[in-house]
Amino acid sequence: MKVYTRAGDEGETSLLSGGRVRKDHALVESYGAVDELSSVLGVLRSEVLPEEVGERLAQIQETLFAVGSALADPGGAVVHDPDAWSASGLESWIDAMDAELEPLTAFILPGGSRAAALAHLARAVCRRAERRVTAVEGLEGGLPPGVMPYLNRLSDTLFVLARFLNARSGVPETEWRPRSDG
Repeated sequence: MKVYTRAGDEGETSLLSGGRVRKDHALVESYGAVDELSSVLGVLRSEVLPEEVGERLAQIQETLFAVGSALADPGGAVVHDPDAWSASGLESWIDAMDAELEPLTAFILPGGSRAAALAHLARAVCRRAERRVTAVEGLEGGLPPGVMPYLNRLSDTLFVLARFLNARSGVPETEWRPRSDG
């Protein structure tokens, strides 16, 4: 199978459920942002991480692939299981990581260890994916059930993961405080 087909040379692409749309269509933007998030998570996974973190990130990447395929299938050509992107597993992981952290008392600037900084980057890309996916809601086929809660919880997870990675590596977080030039 060849990688190139030349079918997209005029600025259109095929949807999983059939039909063609422009590459700047809201559906393509939505699953493209989800793909970008998965790629950033792949970069994060290339870091030295606690074993359970790497395993969880790999599971999240698989889930994001399922989300992307559901977004690329507004006609429902494939049966998608919304339980595949249930947010409950993310909530459990957040709670487990949060149990090891000092209480959050201020806004945190992205950064710290390299792995934590990549988790913050992934969080920001996840928020963009949320914005792009929201644009699909009013389109034909609509938004697959459960996708928005999953992405919203995932961005929370990535924020807590960044804090967790900094704590595990002994790197202090930088708190943001409003300036008082007074």
